[in-house]
Amino acid sequence: MTDETPSVTTPDQHPTTQTPSTRDRILIAAATMIGENPAARLSVRAVAARAEVSVGSLRHFFPDQRALLDEVLERMFRLVMPDGDIDDASLPAAERLVTGLRRILDRAGVGEAARELWRTTLRTYVDAAPSANAVESYLALESSGRRRIESWLAALAEEGALLDGDREAQARFLATLVNGLAVERALPMDAAAAAAEATTLRLAVSAVVRAH
Repeated sequence: MTDETPSVTTPDQHPTTQTPSTRDRILIAAATMIGENPAARLSVRAVAARAEVSVGSLRHFFPDQRALLDEVLERMFRLVMPDGDIDDASLPAAERLVTGLRRILDRAGVGEAARELWRTTLRTYVDAAPSANAVESYLALESSGRRRIESWLAALAEEGALLDGDREAQARFLATLVNGLAVERALPMDAAAAAAEATTLRLAVSAVVRAH
């Protein structure tokens, strides 16, 4: 699902022994906090304390909570939803987009992994009226995931492979379909239903990508 909280290594941590910069430490702390509890309030003070930096240092890089949240989610989604072959014009545009959407679905898991994802989602956002912090976190997660799809559509539009239309609406349509398929993965499925997933993805992509 597009609002899945990505598993985190670190947003900008490189496989070296170098000490992370102050900005990287802030992003690492924020990403870790989101991974621990996606509905938690990502306050400037809490992140600064986790990163062991001053509030002033944090605000130097991120003037407010939303700027920090947007930046860390963008980096996290780039890790779990890489562009892959989206720019490889030697491959059919529809095939590239289907591959990207399937990558999102694979993050949701199958069977018990998918059920656990939805149990967590229901506990956090549905069982009881979500707090303002939970709502803000969910909307930010959903928006970040959708922007990744929009970036793929933008790449295809540059090639002239995208059908005319509202790109944001097209991304929302694809994200909604992926969420629906992620729910199906958590439910009992037979072999025919599993095979139909690929057909469903191709039909959805055909609604936004020009015929090859």
